[in-house]
Amino acid sequence: MSTPSFFYLHINTTQNLQTNNQNIVTYYSPKTKMGTASTNSNINLSQILNTKEPYSSLMLAVAALLAVVCYFWIQGKSKSKNGPPLPPGPWPLPIVGNLPFLNSEILHTQFQALTLKHGPLMKIHLGSKLAIVVSSPDMAREVLKTHDITFANHDLPEVGKINTYGGEDILWSPYGTHWRRLRKLCVMKMFTAPTLEASYSTRREETRQTIVYMSEMARDGSPVNLGEQIFLSIFNVVTRMMWGATVEGEERTTLGNELKTLISDISDIEGIQNYSDFFPLFSRFDFQGLVKQMRGHVKKLDLLFDRVMESHVKMVGKKSEEEEDFLQYLLRVKDDDEKAPLSMTHVKSLLMDMVLGGVDTSVNASEFAMAEIVSRPEVLSKIRQELDQVVGRDNVVEESHLPKLSYLQAVMKETLRLHPTLPLLVPHRNSETSVVAGYTVPKDSKIFINVWAIHRDPKHWDEPNEFKPERFLANSLDFNGGDFKYLPFGSGRRICAAINMAEKLVLFNIASLLHSFDWKAPKGQKFETEEKFGLVLKLKSPLLAIPVPRLSDPKLYTA
Repeated sequence: MSTPSFFYLHINTTQNLQTNNQNIVTYYSPKTKMGTASTNSNINLSQILNTKEPYSSLMLAVAALLAVVCYFWIQGKSKSKNGPPLPPGPWPLPIVGNLPFLNSEILHTQFQALTLKHGPLMKIHLGSKLAIVVSSPDMAREVLKTHDITFANHDLPEVGKINTYGGEDILWSPYGTHWRRLRKLCVMKMFTAPTLEASYSTRREETRQTIVYMSEMARDGSPVNLGEQIFLSIFNVVTRMMWGATVEGEERTTLGNELKTLISDISDIEGIQNYSDFFPLFSRFDFQGLVKQMRGHVKKLDLLFDRVMESHVKMVGKKSEEEEDFLQYLLRVKDDDEKAPLSMTHVKSLLMDMVLGGVDTSVNASEFAMAEIVSRPEVLSKIRQELDQVVGRDNVVEESHLPKLSYLQAVMKETLRLHPTLPLLVPHRNSETSVVAGYTVPKDSKIFINVWAIHRDPKHWDEPNEFKPERFLANSLDFNGGDFKYLPFGSGRRICAAINMAEKLVLFNIASLLHSFDWKAPKGQKFETEEKFGLVLKLKSPLLAIPVPRLSDPKLYTA
């Protein structure tokens, strides 16, 4: 039987580590002083097992006994009692479960491969944590609709407690009164149709500033990091809606890069397999240092929030309800509901949600869309034809044009099918033991919805690995999670609250960039769409491109 590639990689890596560390192994025995093993000191398992030292034999026996006890304890916890069986899955090792065979850099594709053998509802042992992987539309419907309330909680990781002040935000708060109030406040002030209509001038101003900056770079033929510029545009829109701040002038390049890197680093840490989540008894030790890293990153954003909140506290009540920004609104109404009052920590956690969730996900979706478009001349040509027909070459793109750009909308949908922003969604956690499709799912299991695999299921998608926007011209699929073969924003009670704003931000930016400029790859480079896996899916390499103005009227490149 051949060794699976991911298992071979693990063994190979382990052997390399052992080889590299051979010269620095320290050891101690009752007959020798502590020292450093030389290159010729070959202490192998056979020698250990055959040692004459009673202490070594006793310790080995105790360790083996403990391993066996722990293994059967974990197995006992995960087995259903007097009920349907657990879902099928790969056989786990004692203590560590399936962790040694999983690569956190390709977890979504590994889950997809394992699903072909074990089925669309599969169990995975992550240390002492039982995880369930959902990989088909039918199973997703069971979890996100049929048993929606039971699976309405998210599985809060250790690092998530740091960047959301103990999980006090919308993303990680348990489903209940407090969560419902947080979501209601955000939707009412940020995401309703009237609110988005009122904030259009903000989105337009920031998009025009991006076009002006691009045109200045185009004069020198300089390549532009599209991800950074899209980030700044969306970041400015969101922060202006939240507290009236913006990044402009010379800071646009330097501060933009710093902020994008900071937010990207935070989401990267959230996507790393943290052994503190799989072995909670040892979480206090933070062996991988992820909690420490997260604290360092969050501290920088925390200082920003503190300064903004301090200035806004003094302004509460001084503006009309129509004029106040999101932060002023939160500070004014935070104590209105006696059943679910908001502390200043709750307010700060909502700001963190908007900055991390509202900005990072929209930016990555925009980057993937631009990368797919500029690397496919036939797609770009169709978009240009549509833009010239709807907008014209003597005008700038307005949001009122977007509903008429059906092919561009199809491109956006196809981008989110191939590159869903959250490839495994945010992991859910069931509040009680449930039976799903005839299998027992024990309480507090970690639930992965493998949207990346569902979106590439050949049973539901023709040529699933090909970029074909036309497939969305012939159907009525949308972002609202009603059809479980297409879930870019999730479904059910935990579906993304900001779908309407994200759609406007992404489409408006992309349409404006493609209408105003041609895009060339820097010399010796080509456009890439390779993915980097994490909680948030990202482009592996920065998207660098040289803008070339395509409109003849210079006035169309002014703010």
